Amino acid sequence: MDELKALPQPSRFHGSPLQPLPSPKAARAEGTRTAQGEGGVAGRRRRVGTAQARCGGAMSRFGGGAGGLEAAEARARSRQQERHYRLLSELQALVKALPSPCQQRLSYTTLSDLALALLDGTVFEIVQGLLEIQHLTEKNLYSQRLQLHSEHRGMKQELFHRHKEAQQCCRPHNLPLLRAAQQREMEAVEQRIREEQRMMDEKIVLELDQKVIDQQSTLEKAGVSGFYITTNPQELTLQMNLLELIRKLQQKESESEKAFS
Repeated sequence: MDELKALPQPSRFHGSPLQPLPSPKAARAEGTRTAQGEGGVAGRRRRVGTAQARCGGAMSRFGGGAGGLEAAEARARSRQQERHYRLLSELQALVKALPSPCQQRLSYTTLSDLALALLDGTVFEIVQGLLEIQHLTEKNLYSQRLQLHSEHRGMKQELFHRHKEAQQCCRPHNLPLLRAAQQREMEAVEQRIREEQRMMDEKIVLELDQKVIDQQSTLEKAGVSGFYITTNPQELTLQMNLLELIRKLQQKESESEKAFS
């Protein structure tokens, strides 16, 4: 019986007999960990709530950004429409200075389409580039013609001096024959000069015609109303007037930009 009393009583065990009761110090540590765990859960819940609030704010800003984008696009369309009306009005004023037949051919629709093509300023740059190329080509061709004319003048002067020296050395009874031969040589040289000048002029005309075709093709591809490849004199006159309108309008645009800068 004494041995049985020495055994520990069941009431002194907590749960399974393999787990002894914790000491007071261990109990306090366990309580601290439990409190920290509960505090961590609460902290995580607060962080989740904050993140959700931020997400909601971001979604709200995104919705506002879409509305702002639509408003910006509406303002841009309004500015383009105002610019179109202004360009059209200026074109109509410029057309009044053209000859009456050209005015009749430049209808409201044609001028409106032209104003639309000029909206972003790209056509102004294209026309400016085409004019610079044309001026450079004309200058180059003119220089070539001047060079040829100088060569011909030198050729005739050299021939004249050679003929004069030959006459001075010629015996009097042979002089008529010499002069006749020199006259034929001079006529042949002049014929050669005329032929070379004709070929040069044809070359100039062909190159200038090609530049006109290049201009027509470029402006047609750029969507400028009234431009297409043609050799019809009336259509060419109309296209020249359209180019003049674009050039004058470009000058006005440039002057306006300088005034506001």
